Parts: sequence; C-alpha cells; structure tokens
Amino acid sequence: MAAGTSAMGLSRNELESFVCRANDVIDIKLVRKESDLEDGKTTFRPELTHQVFGETENIFGYKDLLVKLYYTAGRLTTYLSMSYSQKVDPVRHEGMQADEVLKNIAEKIPPGFCTNIDDFAMYIPKEATFQPYGTLLHSYKRETEGGHRQFEIYKADMSIPGFREFHERLQMFVLWFIDAGSFIDVDDEKWNYYLIFEKYACDGSHRYATVGYLTAYSYYAYPDKLRPRISQVLVLPPFQRLGHGVELLQTAYRDMRENTDVLDITVEDPSEECLRLRDFVDCVNCKILPAFSPQLLKGGFTADMAQQAQEKLKINKKQARRVYEILRLEQTDISKAAEFREFRLDVKRRLNAPFRKESSYIEKLRKILKPEELVVAMEDFSVENRQAKLEEMFQDNLTHYKRVMERLAVA
Repeated sequence: MAAGTSAMGLSRNELESFVCRANDVIDIKLVRKESDLEDGKTTFRPELTHQVFGETENIFGYKDLLVKLYYTAGRLTTYLSMSYSQKVDPVRHEGMQADEVLKNIAEKIPPGFCTNIDDFAMYIPKEATFQPYGTLLHSYKRETEGGHRQFEIYKADMSIPGFREFHERLQMFVLWFIDAGSFIDVDDEKWNYYLIFEKYACDGSHRYATVGYLTAYSYYAYPDKLRPRISQVLVLPPFQRLGHGVELLQTAYRDMRENTDVLDITVEDPSEECLRLRDFVDCVNCKILPAFSPQLLKGGFTADMAQQAQEKLKINKKQARRVYEILRLEQTDISKAAEFREFRLDVKRRLNAPFRKESSYIEKLRKILKPEELVVAMEDFSVENRQAKLEEMFQDNLTHYKRVMERLAVA
C-alpha cells in the first residue's frame, strides 16, 4: 500500500508512525576499507527517490527503517539490506501491507548483489586488482585537508570487457541524484562515456575509487557532421565541490573537439546546476577568444563571436550569445544606471524575439474569431502581459548570470 493511504479504524497518528521519507532512511557508502562499514562519516544519502518509491518519496509500513546500500569504492560491488523495529501487521491493521522496499530497489540494480555483510566484506580486499576502464585522457590533483589527491579521467565504451556490468551498477546513482534522470540504451554504439577515478594509496600500492561520469550521444548533423549531446553529468556526493565537474566537462569537450566531424556540442535538458556548470566552462573558454575581449563586449553580440565560438570551441550560436551576455554583465558597472540599462535592453531584445512572432498569430486570430472571442484571446497578448513576462525572464537570467560570475571571480 502506498504511503498516505488512510484506513477505517486507524488513527491518523498511528498511520503516520509507519510512514518515513525515503531520502532520510537510505544510507549509501563507497567502501575503501572494512572500517568504513562502521564509519558514519563515509555515509551519504540520496537527494531524489521518486523514481523508486513514487512521487511522494515516502515509504509506508515500517518504524525506524534503515536501508543500507553499500558499494566497494572502485568496482562498485553492491550490498543491499534493511532493518526496522516494527512492521505494519495486516491482521492488526485491517489488511494494510508494507511497501516492498528491497524489491523496489533490487529492480533497479543488477542482480548478484550481496545481502550478507560478511560476504560483502570479502570483496573489499579484491579492490586491489580493480583498474579503470578505457583510455586515460587527463589527470589532475586537488589539495584538500587530507593532502594531495590524484584523479584521472578515462574514456570508455561497451566493447571493453567488464565495462557494461560496471556501468549497470554505476547508473543507479543517476536515479538518486539527477532529477528526471533515466537509464540509457547501452546497446546503442553512439554513446560515449567519460569517467573520473581517484587514484589513492592503500597498503603500499595504489587503488582506484569511482568519482563520477559523463555520457554524451553523437547525433547526426546535416549534411555530414556530428552533434554530440551531453546527456548526464554526475559527480558523487563525497567528491563534490572540488571542481571535478569542470575537469570532466573540459576533458569531454577537448576530446570531442579533436574530432573534425563534430559541428558543435550541445547539452540535453540541463538541470539548473548542470546549466551553471556548462555556462561557467564556456565562459572560461570563450574569454581567451579575441572576439570576446572586454573592450568588444559592450559593442553587442557579433558574427565574429558566434564564428569563433563555433570554430574554436564547437559552441553553437545560441550558447555563444548566452556566454556573451554573462561576460558583458561581468564588464558592466551595474551601479551606473545608464550602463546597466544598455545591458538590460540588449538582453531583452533577445528575449523579445519569440514575442515578435506573435504578430502573425494574432492576425490569424482576427480572421477566425468573433469580436467578443477576440477580446478574450487578446488578453494574453497585451502589452502589459508581454512586458511583465519579459521582466520576469530577464530577472531569472540575471540571477543565474550573477551566480556564474561569482564562480568566474574565483576561478
């Protein structure tokens, strides 16, 4: 029975005592050593659970529920179990059934996972033989409180032995951390995979831990080109806020640009966070192009900007315009009313373009609607409504641009 369903004879408080928020009861770990199993600092939790437990993200039928979903850090060998202090009794609670928690999760992860913690612990030492899949494209270091940490980015494909099974385990994180994320068709050879691993010292040698990954699909672009579209970008929570997303996207960009068949690179329905990442990286890259030099930005968006962005960076015209607006705002003194007004009008001219297409649509309405019907229909096309929508869109863009600028300021 789904959480939130009422039943005759049960008090509301008693019913709610068997409801918990799925996001709060699933413990995920990336285990490097056996002591991690009991170390709460290595635990993180999903941000999203609606694709497993429904839109409410609730689980019904248990008190003090705890789900353990553990992975070995590199190979992602999986352990799944659950515990609770009390389970709803169909006899005592008028036939109400508890949600099938383990079944719901097990349907999303590959078979063969461990259900016994001792069996899982036996796989931890075997991590010593795990090696990243694919071809090494880039390596870099990060300085943290624990000292220097080394990371490597690889490009892989499904022809590599063992990678298909590894990807099946890895992709479960998409459901937990990417809104509207979904599994991809791995049998389609047009998918490209870029993976980050941390190379760390352990017992006198080196081991690898999975950090995150990016997928991109190579679409056809008329007449004889390719248009890669980035689909998923994910850095696992223990590794976030260390700049891995930037390194991953830049590495994928460089690899795609080396292919002379690539026309431009796009992103599929990016989340707000992914959109900021893309805008930041594109701004960093465009800053080195002559057409985007500070002294030229206030002159407006030019054909040279679009051409250089496309030829040098494989950025399409629409995204190049967006980058221009962010970089122009960076050079605008918003405390000066006239200077900021020029920027605002420039952005609104772009935002207003779709509204200009309404003129032909309005003419069609005039021909087919009765006068009284036309009056009602025209309410949505009033000058006041258009101006209000334009201002709202401008403010949304401005807020986003400022957040990208904050990151540019410390880059």
